[in-house]
Amino acid sequence: MLFKQLPALPSLSSLPLPSSLPTPPTAKELVKKMPLFLAKKAAWVPFGIQKSVLLKAMEQAFQEPLEDGDFEFLEGKWMKVEITDIGMTWYFSYSEEGKLIVSNQENENASIRGNLKEFMLLASRSEDPDTLFFQRRLMIEGDTEIGLEVKNLMDAVDHDSFPPLLKLIMTKGSGLANKLF
Repeated sequence: MLFKQLPALPSLSSLPLPSSLPTPPTAKELVKKMPLFLAKKAAWVPFGIQKSVLLKAMEQAFQEPLEDGDFEFLEGKWMKVEITDIGMTWYFSYSEEGKLIVSNQENENASIRGNLKEFMLLASRSEDPDTLFFQRRLMIEGDTEIGLEVKNLMDAVDHDSFPPLLKLIMTKGSGLANKLF
């Protein structure tokens, strides 16, 4: 005989099954996780683009404090901002020429870190900044004087002076963060 007879395959019902299979997520659970999933993809954006967008947004949001020299305390120093749940980190400083500087790698003097939701709540003033820090949802490390200066600057910004698009993003973004995260 040229070909050997193959043994019969077992039936599906005779195969051992795991005691419990994982339950697939519901549509509601998927929708809830989607913004964080998409936000994590922002870490893939090249740093040059991130830097350009950050500088433009910060120059608009902090126009008056920048004109008043309120960022001089950062001259020659670096503030690290880390959004832990999406894996994004930036370093901010202030130049002698009165310009903000954004970098992707420096030795920081101080840092503020937390999840995206808390930063959105802080930026939009949807929650009291002191509450976010006292509850350790946002954490300052290193030179706390620099960290507190940054926190106070963020808290003192007049949101009415924001360009309409930035104001809309902050308002809608924090509301969405409260619902989804």
